[in-house]
Amino acid sequence: MSLLTPDAGLLFWMLISFGAVFFILAKYGFPVIVKMVEERRAYIQQSLDAAKAANVKLEELKRESDAIIASARAEQTKILHEANVFRESILSSAKEEAGKLTSKLIDDAKKEIEREREKSMKMIRNQVADLSVDIAGKVIRRELEADDAHMDLIEKYIKETTSIKS
Repeated sequence: MSLLTPDAGLLFWMLISFGAVFFILAKYGFPVIVKMVEERRAYIQQSLDAAKAANVKLEELKRESDAIIASARAEQTKILHEANVFRESILSSAKEEAGKLTSKLIDDAKKEIEREREKSMKMIRNQVADLSVDIAGKVIRRELEADDAHMDLIEKYIKETTSIKS
């Protein structure tokens, strides 16, 4: 017997044992393996389908979020525009009111200055009149002391003044 060439009996028994093992595997082993491979294939296909559905939903959600973001940006732009318009109207209103208040204050100040000027002018006139009367009185007193005729003139003027007032 050589190592490289087997005997016919050994070959026969090897074929019978291989056939028995193949028959047992074909009857009980291969169907289980095929069933497990089919289940695995179905699970993988189901996972792929779920992934495709998730991708579709993800794309749909992405489109919706883009639409929401665009809508929010449009709303933000609108609100900012309205805020700017409102701010401008408030500023112009405040400027207008400040201008009115300023012109009113200026007018009031001008009127007050005019009243004070008139009051000062009246005071000055009164003082000038008082000074003129005092000076005239001193001048007349000096002239009247010298002459009795002047005393008669003064009495005459006093009588006329008293008769006019009464």
